[in-house]
Amino acid sequence: MRRLPVIAGLVLVVVTAILSSVSADWRALWPPLAALLVILAVRRALVGLLVGGYAGAVLLVGGDPWQAYLAVFADHLAPSLASPWKVGAIAFTLVLGGFAAVLDAGGGFAALMRRLAAPGRDARRRFQLAAVGLGLLCFFDGLANSMMVGRVGRGLADRCGVARVKLAYIVDSTSSAVACVALVSTWIAYQLTMIEEGFRIAGLEVNPYAAFLRSLPYNFHSWFTLVLVAAAAVWNYAPGPMAGFERAARARASTAAAAQDPRPGRAWSALVPLAALLLAFVVGFLVLGSPGPIWPPTRQGMVAAFGSDAGPLVMVLAGLVGTLVAAATVGGPLAGRVGRTARAFTAGVRTMLGPILVLIAAWILGSVMQSLGTADLIAGLVRTVDSGAFVPVATFLTGALVSFASGTSWGTMGLLFPLAIPAAAAVTGGGDAPLAATVAAVFSGAVFGDHCSPFSDTTIVTSIACEVEPHDHVRTQIPYALVTAAVAALVGFVPAGLGVAPGWSLLSGAAILIALARWRGDRTLRAGARSPASSGSDVRGG
Repeated sequence: MRRLPVIAGLVLVVVTAILSSVSADWRALWPPLAALLVILAVRRALVGLLVGGYAGAVLLVGGDPWQAYLAVFADHLAPSLASPWKVGAIAFTLVLGGFAAVLDAGGGFAALMRRLAAPGRDARRRFQLAAVGLGLLCFFDGLANSMMVGRVGRGLADRCGVARVKLAYIVDSTSSAVACVALVSTWIAYQLTMIEEGFRIAGLEVNPYAAFLRSLPYNFHSWFTLVLVAAAAVWNYAPGPMAGFERAARARASTAAAAQDPRPGRAWSALVPLAALLLAFVVGFLVLGSPGPIWPPTRQGMVAAFGSDAGPLVMVLAGLVGTLVAAATVGGPLAGRVGRTARAFTAGVRTMLGPILVLIAAWILGSVMQSLGTADLIAGLVRTVDSGAFVPVATFLTGALVSFASGTSWGTMGLLFPLAIPAAAAVTGGGDAPLAATVAAVFSGAVFGDHCSPFSDTTIVTSIACEVEPHDHVRTQIPYALVTAAVAALVGFVPAGLGVAPGWSLLSGAAILIALARWRGDRTLRAGARSPASSGSDVRGG
């Protein structure tokens, strides 16, 4: 099996060499196809994106492997690093990774969870809502969310009679979905550069942050995921296999003290740095991006500030301010505190090196596809069928399939943005609403797989943090994800493609999900279906 990636790589090289002598425009489709095939084969977004980029470079230089290797750096990477948004994306992602690690080292989230989920009336509902709330509070990074909330909540879940797979569903649902719509997160830098890349390939000028803000109301799958997880916590909605695990957890619920996090953190040590991060973010945009006086604040001035080119600098400065405040709240003697903070920050930065490489590989692939005219070819094909109204839903479904099969949200964005935005611009005339819906459809499709694919790093990390088997975690949360995706497609993206305002779709979809959770909640737990207890506990190693 280890030889499979090598064999696949050799096959791709041979096919690329053959295609380099073909003059047909269809060879422009080969780089994204090669990237997708490799991602599906080896489950590594970085490898797939690099292979796709190199394959395209070989085509561009007429089949010379060495010249293609040099061209990847000179013609496709170096120009990307000249963009302030892209350099700022790298710096901000590294800084926020360090911020998340320093915040976790303080133990404030553990203390906050213990306080929110203290024993009382209806401990099960109270604990689940506390987990949802803490997940929303960890808006700055999906993986940090999974590790912190899962780790501090698993002992309390046992105590309150909540299945750990239910906790895993809550943790997973409030990780990537929250990070995808957060104004400040480790995702936002990557999202902005992908938006800029897609619009640049389409030949359109855009402020990436303004385009991101316009897409937020259309990000139906992310919003509906958050609605359903909150409704499932309130009404104990447990479809499919989840019901059996929940019954088993209730049956073995213990009144013994829950396992406590050994760090003596205080709740305010988590809240204050987050508030400082957000405040620095808002103030930074108003001070550095406003074209006129910042006081008194006006709607026009705030829109201009957040749509300015100050975004890269503001995000980095806000991350540094949040990190300094987080370091100041870490307890202990000064000498030991400085050492702990420095080690935590360094470790957090190291965790973001992999995502940074994925980001750079996506830039290379996007540049290669632009040079080959891949987006123009796709746009021409879409224009012939006049399917502009269905571009958002088609983009969402394609992204959902790719992200689920590959397990990579960032890889999905890197593949789809250079294709979807030019296609949408070609068939819709470049209107703000259709493009915003298409941008959001890429995000929503990417989040679907990141949320429930068995190959997703978020899925695996969540399983580890909550101490459940990954197989059990996947099969218990897929029913929730499918329900949310169906509502997002039918109530969200189809009407959006037809010109319906996103507010109506958000209200209608939320109402459907809440009604479903309220109607089916608790009924499944009272049903007499066989519990999974006979086949093993949902607690791994416990």
